[in-house]
Amino acid sequence: MIHELTSPAQVRAACGDDDLLMWAAQGLRPGARAWSLGDAVVTAAPDLARRARLAVSGGTASAVPLVRHALAELGPAYRPLGETRTIAEVAAKVEGMEVAGEFSWMSLLREPAVPVPADELEVGWLPGEASPEVAALLTDFAPESYAVPGAAGVTRWAGLRAEGKLAAVAADAWSAPDVGLLAGVATAGPFRGRGLGERVCRWVSRELVYAYGRVALMVDDDNGPALGVYTRIGYTRRGIAAAGITP
Repeated sequence: MIHELTSPAQVRAACGDDDLLMWAAQGLRPGARAWSLGDAVVTAAPDLARRARLAVSGGTASAVPLVRHALAELGPAYRPLGETRTIAEVAAKVEGMEVAGEFSWMSLLREPAVPVPADELEVGWLPGEASPEVAALLTDFAPESYAVPGAAGVTRWAGLRAEGKLAAVAADAWSAPDVGLLAGVATAGPFRGRGLGERVCRWVSRELVYAYGRVALMVDDDNGPALGVYTRIGYTRRGIAAAGITP
C-alpha cells in the first residue's frame, strides 16, 4: 500500500536519512510531497533548482508504481531524479519516460578546514547590492549556471575580491532545512588557476554544514576541475540521473 509521508521525521525514517531524498523533500514546505511503498520512497518539490523534481530511491518493483502514483498526483512536469541504475530501470517501465541526463551528486557531512588566508583575500557573504556584479560574472564566465541572483530559492551569495574586482562566487541555493546546497560556483577568467574558486567553495561549504548539518551539490561528470576541487574539500560522489516524460 502506498503511504503519504506527512512529516520530515517520517521521510527521514522511510529513506534512511538519504541526503538526496531529504533535499528534495525540502522539509515538506508548501507544495512538497512524499510517499513510500515497500522499499521505495519518493520526495518531490516544485521550483527546485529550476525544475519540479521528484527524488526516487528503492527497488524497481516498488519504485515504478510509486513514481506512477506521484506523477498522477503531481503532474508530468516533475522530473524523477535518483541513482543512475534506479532511474534507468524506472524510465524503462514508465510510459513515455526517458532518461534526460547523468551527472553526480556530491555530499559533505563535516565542516571542511578553511586555511587562514596568506594574503588579503577573504571570503564573505556579499551584500544585496553586489547582485549586479554577481550576475555579470556569471553571464561572462558561467552562463549555464542554474543559480543566478534573484532566482526563486537562491538565498545568498558569497565571494571574494581580487585587484578590486569580484573574482569568485558561490551560492546557498535551494537548501532544505537539513541539507544545504552549494550552487552557482564561478571564477572570473582572469583569476582562474589561483585557487580562488576552491577557497570560496571551502568557506561556503563550512558555512552550510554549520547552518544545515550537511551540504550537497550537483556537478557534471565531465567537469574534471570541479570534481577535483570538491573531492579535495571532502565531498563524496555518487552517480545520479534525471528523467522526464517526453511530449
